[in-house]
Amino acid sequence: MEAYLEANDLWEAVENEYEIDPLPDNPTVAQIKIHKTKKQRKSKAKSYLFSAVSEAIFTRIMTLKSAKAIWDFLKQEYEGNEKIKGMQVLNLIREFEMQRMKESETIKEYSDKLLSIVNNVRLLGTEFSDTRIVQKILVTVPERFESTISSLENSKDLSTITLSELVYALQAQEQRRLMREEGTIEGALQAKLNLNQGHKGEKKKAQWNNFQKGEGSNKLSSKAEDEQANYPPCQHCEKTNHPHFRCWSRPNFRCNKCNQPGHIAKFCKNEVQPKVEAQVADQNEEEEYLFAATCLSTDKNKKNWLVNSGCTHHMAHDEELFKKLDKTIVSKVTIGNGQSVDVKGKGVVAVETLSGESLEVEKIYKVH
Repeated sequence: MEAYLEANDLWEAVENEYEIDPLPDNPTVAQIKIHKTKKQRKSKAKSYLFSAVSEAIFTRIMTLKSAKAIWDFLKQEYEGNEKIKGMQVLNLIREFEMQRMKESETIKEYSDKLLSIVNNVRLLGTEFSDTRIVQKILVTVPERFESTISSLENSKDLSTITLSELVYALQAQEQRRLMREEGTIEGALQAKLNLNQGHKGEKKKAQWNNFQKGEGSNKLSSKAEDEQANYPPCQHCEKTNHPHFRCWSRPNFRCNKCNQPGHIAKFCKNEVQPKVEAQVADQNEEEEYLFAATCLSTDKNKKNWLVNSGCTHHMAHDEELFKKLDKTIVSKVTIGNGQSVDVKGKGVVAVETLSGESLEVEKIYKVH
């Protein structure tokens, strides 16, 4: 601010509170000009000080009459006496000594931060040499700059090196390191992209080969165990790369999309066919698919029957086994060999176990 006032030839009006003598009788032109210049200089200095402060400070100095009074108030308020200035210098020096360069900082950012603190110390009238800043940077930079510092120790006298020379040398190493890291990252990204593309191509090719060979179940890849395992020859297609209950050639296997055999919905190329429900005038027959076993087909005892925990419904032929039977339920079911069986009722069967206990099984179909 002082330099600004001196540049506009107003510092004399602020530093010295001189009195403006009144004009004499019959003044000359030169006297009138000097009187006017001194008066304008005082008003201009006061106006410049008013415009340089914030609104909050302006309300505190607006009642002061002269530019010198305004300047003294601001000087006392913000610069303080020698004791206050000494305390401010100590705080700034303590802050300077506590600074350490972070790993995420650049050497330019760190040096600018140190210079900002040092400039505040110098504004308070305390000498602070650039040599101390150089020493501070040398001992507080991270380990990645050790090679540059060692090179400077061998080639130059660190006690006479300037701050700008040190900053430029450290910046050069920093830029070289960043360029190498960028090149490494770009190469790593390119290698990863090529690797991913290669894996995707190999995976698609393997999936297509497996599909052509008939591998998998209702999913393309099935499970890794199924793809690599060797099974007994399938009873439907005689292949050994899948169990018989996952074979697409099963008599009761149908596509969920078009209801045609030989493929799954994911590879279906047929258009979706509308489902047609058959309605009978005399009775409503609902066709269901049941799991059936014929292991007792040679047994002539009709009271023997098979309980399967994995089927949708159980069936019984002998009506005497039913404890309760609702003969109004009439429908038709398809068993595992593809044949249809008539259902003549649905009820509860009491089964006697080997231990002599009676077990009631609900929702049993009475088949004919």
